[in-house]
Amino acid sequence: MGLVDSFSEFKEGKNIDRPTMMRVLEDVFRTLIRKKFGTDENFDVIVNTDKGDLELWRVREVVPDGEVMDDRSQISLSEAKAIEKDYEVGEECYQQLFLADFGRRSIMAARQTLISRILELEKDEVFKKYQDRVGDIVLAEVHQVLKKEILVLDDATGNELILPRSETIRGDFFKKGDMVRGVIRKVEMKNNNPLVIVSRTDNLFLEKLLEQEVPEIEDGLITVQKIVRMPGERAKVAVESYDDRIDPVGACVGMKGSRIHGIVRELKNENIDIINYTNNDNLFIQRALTPAKVTRIELDGDTKRASVFLQPDQVSLAIGKGGMNIKLASKLTEFEIDVFRDTDETEYDIDIDEFSDEIEAWIIQELKSIGCDSAKSVLKLSVEELVRRTDLEEETVRDIMKILEVEFEDEQQ
Repeated sequence: MGLVDSFSEFKEGKNIDRPTMMRVLEDVFRTLIRKKFGTDENFDVIVNTDKGDLELWRVREVVPDGEVMDDRSQISLSEAKAIEKDYEVGEECYQQLFLADFGRRSIMAARQTLISRILELEKDEVFKKYQDRVGDIVLAEVHQVLKKEILVLDDATGNELILPRSETIRGDFFKKGDMVRGVIRKVEMKNNNPLVIVSRTDNLFLEKLLEQEVPEIEDGLITVQKIVRMPGERAKVAVESYDDRIDPVGACVGMKGSRIHGIVRELKNENIDIINYTNNDNLFIQRALTPAKVTRIELDGDTKRASVFLQPDQVSLAIGKGGMNIKLASKLTEFEIDVFRDTDETEYDIDIDEFSDEIEAWIIQELKSIGCDSAKSVLKLSVEELVRRTDLEEETVRDIMKILEVEFEDEQQ
């Protein structure tokens, strides 16, 4: 029976290559030999990497009976013949060792050493393997749902990965056994344990999903220049092609939205705007505010501010639900965008900035950020609508309304 047969569960290290495994086994058994015999100099450790087996042989010179000077390197003829009757004086005697020769306590100690060495190696292997895969999409099975995180098992390797709640999309609901996709965001060692963090909110997840669905991106014909997201709500993706024959937006969306639909479903109906990237700031801001149609834009390159003028019916489209569209457009273009109503109406109105002595500057800015740049544009909205679209309290909104209404009462009188 081979020496490592009772250690058979270690022969196939889950994440350890066989040569490394065999090297560890050899090292552990040489330690076992040194403890019992004081040296491992006259011992052969034979590792069979094909069979995953290992043998120990004690090698001593055969000397006449009564002439053994060093029992570490010599064996008497009668002892040698007891091992194999053909041995002669002067030959090397090979004696195979078995686990029983070492005693139960030594074997248990060796076993513990082997377990700890293998666990360390496995951890190192997991850390190195996933560190090389940061940025890759992984498919995993939900193993355990905890309060702050979800433990998932990599479908390819069986390794445990962590999907923090903070890295899940609004609308994500997982139970044990569900399959989930995410991107490997980072790998770190904590208390000597490798932690592989998976994310569904990282911009890279959307980029990799696009890469999977759009062959032109994988082939390098289309480049994803920038992605901004409010995970599960809305995303804007700027794409560019260096081949004039390729329409990057059309290629990403696919025939009748065939390519983008799968990604939208994966991201819990996240609304994804694909736009053409350009170095022309004016045009880029215009495209970033899609689906709104912009009338004109005034740029201040020094302060990176853009004043965008739109027809009244386009203002709410530019702002988007909860200011989402304009926030993402600002992130994408790296311009602070202010929205203004561009109207030909001749009715009397007052610029909201005129009320700076009665209304605090940050409140005025909040109103302007949702396209309310004049008194009438504020008064046309209900209190509920203003509260919903801004960060203002209901009481504050009612106070603002009173200030503005008084101005028009004075005008009528």
